Amino acid sequence: MTATAAKRKTGKPSGPAKQDAAEGRPYHHGALREALLAAAETVLRRDGLRGLTLRAISREVGVSHTAPQRHFVDTAGVLSELAAIGHDRLAASMAAHSQGLTVEMERRRGIARGYVSFAVEQPDLFRLMSRNELLDPSNEALAGARRRSIRMLAGTIGQHGELERAVEGIGNAQAVEMTAGWAYVHGLATLLIDGRLNTVARMAEGIDDAAALVAATIERMRLRFDEAD
Repeated sequence: MTATAAKRKTGKPSGPAKQDAAEGRPYHHGALREALLAAAETVLRRDGLRGLTLRAISREVGVSHTAPQRHFVDTAGVLSELAAIGHDRLAASMAAHSQGLTVEMERRRGIARGYVSFAVEQPDLFRLMSRNELLDPSNEALAGARRRSIRMLAGTIGQHGELERAVEGIGNAQAVEMTAGWAYVHGLATLLIDGRLNTVARMAEGIDDAAALVAATIERMRLRFDEAD
């Protein structure tokens, strides 16, 4: 019996694609997972975290509400994979903004600009990455992506490549400096995307807007402590 005949007899496609019975939309196994993640990001941008549910993702893709369970146990599983994507994009942004900068302080500032730039371009994803109560701490993809982004962020202090290579074995002083640097750039990014700097920007002479204020702040920052501190 040919595939066409089989389809006429059974009413089902004979190919390898899985088809959602409720919606009639076929997806290959790997393609469905990628489609679900892409839909999750779309829903996140449009409806925010409160609207990001498995049912909402399923509707966006055009499959039944049970279809995501083939790849994700629950909403936390989807959010964790999405946060992992965010951390890799954050690392890529920091790398792109610091590429080719050989002067140490300029490289650190480039990393900071990359951090803030990512937050501005993808604010909802940036916020999700910090919502640990919504994420699965055992998710391997998320754990790996976090390590990659923190290694890149480690470049805001120390010599080039020093902490990126040994971020899991740093000393107490380096840990303190790294925490301060992270708090600095994360705070700037959060204040900017939450619209908390608009009043200060309007008060300042020669500053056009909040983004310009943050850019000027990055140009002035040290991102490490002096020996006497």
